[in-house]
Amino acid sequence: MPDRIILKKYANRRLYDNTRSAYVTLEQVAEMIKAGHFVTAVDAKTGEDVTDFVLTQIVLEEAKNKNALLPAALLHMIIRYGDNILGEFFEKYLEQTLKNYLAYKSRVDDQFRQWLDFGTDLSSLAQKSLTGMVPFSRDFKKGSSAKDEEEK
Repeated sequence: MPDRIILKKYANRRLYDNTRSAYVTLEQVAEMIKAGHFVTAVDAKTGEDVTDFVLTQIVLEEAKNKNALLPAALLHMIIRYGDNILGEFFEKYLEQTLKNYLAYKSRVDDQFRQWLDFGTDLSSLAQKSLTGMVPFSRDFKKGSSAKDEEEK
């Protein structure tokens, strides 16, 4: 599949994937996006870009299934202030904040994974270095006694 998938949105709310030559559901579009593809949706009749509308539908459907998306107080503010204040915030800051969060999370996960790998390596090195360092090991060998050792 190409990185960008073009969908046609028909008046009956159906979405047509040009690359697959098949109709797709919102759930399938969400899976495409999760797989790393970018989706563009255009109105089949007018050619108008309706990508934002389709993506908003996906988010709302997922929120409906989970019974929550955003806190009620934030939703009230979005409705109350609309495009005036929050539009600018969402456009300029929210996307960058989410990108920064995901980058930070990835770095922390990588660092934690490295610490775990280091701990695993350290414990195996410790086991190797302690082998043969046990005092009186010859006295406590399995199947032999100190007298046996003295006789040898």
